[in-house]
Amino acid sequence: MEMQPGQMAYDRAITVFSPDGRLFQVEYAREAVRRGATTAGVVYANGVVLIADRRIPNPKLAEAASLEKIHQIDENIGCATAGLVADARVLVDYARLAAQVNHVTYSEPMTVELLVRRICDYKQQYTQFGGVRPFGTALLVGGYDESGIHLFETEPSGSLTSFRAASTGGNKGPVMELFEQKYKPGMDRDQAILLALEGLRAGLDEGGNLAQVEVCTVQEGLGMSRLGSDEIQRYVQRLPPAGGSGKAARS
Repeated sequence: MEMQPGQMAYDRAITVFSPDGRLFQVEYAREAVRRGATTAGVVYANGVVLIADRRIPNPKLAEAASLEKIHQIDENIGCATAGLVADARVLVDYARLAAQVNHVTYSEPMTVELLVRRICDYKQQYTQFGGVRPFGTALLVGGYDESGIHLFETEPSGSLTSFRAASTGGNKGPVMELFEQKYKPGMDRDQAILLALEGLRAGLDEGGNLAQVEVCTVQEGLGMSRLGSDEIQRYVQRLPPAGGSGKAARS
């Protein structure tokens, strides 16, 4: 993102708009998301798949299980995070608390859209007041409720968008291109997992692999379940051969 010399005065405080209506601190937070690991979500007939690329700083020494990128929020809702891990943890804790308050107050699970709006309202507050900074993380929130299956993307600005298949984080462009080509409504669980893995593979750096991906499903009647590494690799072996067009390097 290029900035003219005259714009430098407007990137210090979150509460100051530039003359062309930009909040540079929010744009910097989006850049933090773009530098994060790739995550993706795919809606299928009765659930949603969430998938995340775990960037392990030292594969030989680090415990992969400690680098959790997909979190359970409620029995019917999960989320995948991209960007600053610590910021994501704070948002996940906030979302879990909101879901539990809803349980206590109304004796029923929170709807996916209402929870996402609560998260985004919380994010938006951090773009409007001095002395704070925006959350440098984006969440893909997936789940089910009485109105159906849902997948939302939340941005550092506090905006939200509903998708049938989506990706966020680093190098999401090739992932979204593949989803646009191959996503079909009404897919079953296996098809959605394979599409999510194929999409994530398209967004990997040159020489990257799917050895350390994290995959979860949130399905009606079953709740959230996390796939084991052996099960994930069995799906990886079923993927079609990788093409040459999806290996663009991260910007």
